[in-house]
Amino acid sequence: MKNILILGAGGSLAKQVIPVLLANPEHHLTLFVRNAASVRPFTGERVRVVEGDVLNAAQLSAAMQGQHVVYAGLSGNLKAMAQNIVQAMKENSVKRLIFISSMGIYGETGEDHGAVLEPYRQSAQVVEQSDLDFTLLRPAWFTNDAEVDYELTYKGEAFKGHSVSRKSIADFIGKLVQNETLGIRQSIGIAKV
Repeated sequence: MKNILILGAGGSLAKQVIPVLLANPEHHLTLFVRNAASVRPFTGERVRVVEGDVLNAAQLSAAMQGQHVVYAGLSGNLKAMAQNIVQAMKENSVKRLIFISSMGIYGETGEDHGAVLEPYRQSAQVVEQSDLDFTLLRPAWFTNDAEVDYELTYKGEAFKGHSVSRKSIADFIGKLVQNETLGIRQSIGIAKV
């Protein structure tokens, strides 16, 4: 059995990730959301819904108890959220984190994305400086395409592609959860080439 905490479970990417993870009968999910109604379609015997805010350290730490893997697909004050996640994982002896960031945070796309990427850079730095078994995932622009088609690039390599389907990202996240050694302490770009 593997307990997986989904932070930002009401987001468009998480809604593709959740069914992929539930396809494995060994997975038990805790969906952490601001509004429980946003994840009502996923309720079931292997799904627990917790209403809370990642910026509330006490709520986050309580949700972290007994988890094996944490997935974070968030928006907002990303640096503070990353700091709370790292702290709550430390307090609860949870090591495995899959954190969604953005392409371009290292200048690897060859384009200047300006200040829009600053929250992603700052939160990535918090994650990378932790002692967690993290995978920082840097997707291209999301599409709603039904395809699973993607290539990976690694920190220090030029980013390939400009877009990727949410379904593709969810497929790779499923692999990261399944294979406990895949992507550990790596920053991985994902896009359709």
